[in-house]
Amino acid sequence: MATSGSTGLKAARASVALLLFASVPLTPTPASASSEVSGRTFAFRSAGGGEERCIVLARMPGAVYRDSEEREEEAFCAIDFHAGTHALCPKLFSTSPGTLVHDLRGGAYAGNMQRFEDEICARGHIVAREAADVPISYKMSVNTRESSATFSNSSLVYYHFARYFDAAVHVPPAVLRTMDRTAHQARVSTLGARESAGRPALRMNHAAWSTLVQAESRPDSYSPTDELFTPDRQAVFGVLLRPRGRQYGEEFNGSRRSGWGDGQSRDFQETAPFVALRSAEPLERAIEEGLRSGHGAAAVASAARREQMAFWMRELVDITLLDFIFSQQDRIGNIDYVAYWYWVEGGEVRRMPAHGTHAPDEIARHAPRLIKRTEIGDNDAGVRTSYLNFSKRTGMLEKVRHYNASTYRRLMALDRDFAERGPLWLYVRGTFGLSDAEFRQIEANVREAATILRSNCNAGKVRFDLEPEAFLVEGAVRERAVDCAGH
Repeated sequence: MATSGSTGLKAARASVALLLFASVPLTPTPASASSEVSGRTFAFRSAGGGEERCIVLARMPGAVYRDSEEREEEAFCAIDFHAGTHALCPKLFSTSPGTLVHDLRGGAYAGNMQRFEDEICARGHIVAREAADVPISYKMSVNTRESSATFSNSSLVYYHFARYFDAAVHVPPAVLRTMDRTAHQARVSTLGARESAGRPALRMNHAAWSTLVQAESRPDSYSPTDELFTPDRQAVFGVLLRPRGRQYGEEFNGSRRSGWGDGQSRDFQETAPFVALRSAEPLERAIEEGLRSGHGAAAVASAARREQMAFWMRELVDITLLDFIFSQQDRIGNIDYVAYWYWVEGGEVRRMPAHGTHAPDEIARHAPRLIKRTEIGDNDAGVRTSYLNFSKRTGMLEKVRHYNASTYRRLMALDRDFAERGPLWLYVRGTFGLSDAEFRQIEANVREAATILRSNCNAGKVRFDLEPEAFLVEGAVRERAVDCAGH
């Protein structure tokens, strides 16, 4: 059973969050990233009596949190790993380790957690039929020479900054969760290491599971220890989140023909929406330029090509900015989508999830468009100072010629606040459990991003015209006049 206690802000709307931020205790920035984050804590105990926590992080000043996102955070922190309602399975696909948290309530294995873990977990892939829903991901930090890069605190940072920027791209809610290390080893890591062994496609996955097995036996064998374990070394920690998107093809993720890193990041900039984003032409002509010469344009659905491009350009603004600020090194190929039907009714834009390519009868009369909306759910290769910032290395921000006015103003406000060590600076420094070096890197990247975009604005190189819903209604967008200082 979870119990709740407040160690930070009560979940609040943006206007209230700014006023109440002074009540959040400022935690000294650790020497390495840690589980010592600020927020509302839910307490649990493992079968062996070990203490566990789930934390809904304090609200970011000025951010806009949707009711559905806050409900999802609360639902994550209501999960008791030891109550028999959820099964824990090792992720045995891709390169990184992770724990798949399956809700068994109402499914075929309801009340049979141990049988599910014995019979189903060795499959290692996402199962839906045997569980009530797609699983929640529980991801921890594992960084070795043999494994891929995963840094759990990064997902927390991405989520809350996305809400600060009121991002159009969807970033899944994330909460911090600790778990008794011996329980996690017994139920998940040991099986992960065993079932991934001897499978060439899972070489990096196996290396990570083997690292976890060793570390959970001897926490000091993993360095930096605070990046994986709670201060008392009795529990591991990670983040709970539930990405729901399907992976884009080359039309948005790029061809990736030029190899990992700089090469695929440059390929990404040759996609149709990025070519349009780079165009100095007005929005309508920029879209046509992207569709004419951008890679993957043929894959853009013909029924809503122009509207789809307008949404993609707006979402690319968020992706390039967030990845620049947080030094993301593994974005390309990890961009997903969720499909929606969009239509205009009574002069207002409406939408509903799309299941298939035929519009439901109840909205068919409104001539709905099938639009893919972008989700970035894989954000765990950012923030850590050892990661490479491919957005910065390949000059993505410098090339952008279309922007959203609100995003620009929020970036300029963030830059001013950081310069003055204001509420946002205090929040970032004291909320996410970041090391001194990680915090300084974010601080420097915010300053550099603001400088790049402000310089382009002052030079008249940026059109503030990325308002895709207005484009959907009118078929065109009037450019906004924006003070380049961001006031």
